[in-house]
Amino acid sequence: MSADTEQVRLQEQRGPRLHLESMKRTPKTFWRRYRFWILTPLNLAAFFLAWEYIGRVELINPLFLPRASDMFVTFWRGLTGTGTEFVDGVLRENLAYSLRNLFAGVVIAIVAAVPIGLFMGANRWLDMFLSPYIWSLHALPNIAIVPLMILFLGFEARMHITIIAIGASFPILINSWAGVKTTDKSMLAAAKVFGAKRRQLYTKVVFPYTLPFIMTGLQHGMASGFVGMLVAEFLGGSQGLGFLIIRASDTFNSALLYAVLFTVVVLALTLIQSSRWIEAKVAPWRSLRGL
Repeated sequence: MSADTEQVRLQEQRGPRLHLESMKRTPKTFWRRYRFWILTPLNLAAFFLAWEYIGRVELINPLFLPRASDMFVTFWRGLTGTGTEFVDGVLRENLAYSLRNLFAGVVIAIVAAVPIGLFMGANRWLDMFLSPYIWSLHALPNIAIVPLMILFLGFEARMHITIIAIGASFPILINSWAGVKTTDKSMLAAAKVFGAKRRQLYTKVVFPYTLPFIMTGLQHGMASGFVGMLVAEFLGGSQGLGFLIIRASDTFNSALLYAVLFTVVVLALTLIQSSRWIEAKVAPWRSLRGL
């Protein structure tokens, strides 16, 4: 009798687990989990097929809209360099140049902007002194300072890096400053009750609370720096994706133009997803709080 009772008890314990496992195998659950990976390729395939059809029947002049297949061929040859024409390998070289400058500019922005933002949020006198300059420079478009940077730094890579760093700095700085300013006062009070000193308040309470704000600033800063990179390459220099866009436009090479634009879109999406992945690693509590 005791063996039968034990068997019934085990079945009752396994019942909810078996029910959950069966729920995981339902088509509805499968669709919720994988619908993005199913719908996105179908959506992109439909888009490029429609583009190819429009290009083949020439509903739009091929000078303005080449066939999608021509764009992909140019994109592949521009990355791999499998030939002797101008487009062969040119995309790879200019992409590498832009990525180097973008990485250097964003790193400089992080190193400079995060400490300044944290100190501004913690010191009202520093905040009062620097705020007018920060907001004034933040409101100034990148394109307005490119001629000035060209005058001081010329057309070399350091000018491009400077524009990227300036564009990326202010979103990071302002978000870091806002994170310190909006730290939950009850958390600070609780830490003080438990005997936390001033340094511990900043390292154990303020900085962890501010970290999601810094990551948000990094996302906006990377986007702003990316735009600054293209603007700087548009207006000054002889390398980079921005320069290649202007070169393709001047030579009426529409396939190369769309290939570069496709590269810019893919690169921008990659940067956004990378920043979200970094945020999930360094501030996992942000997603748990539903922020």
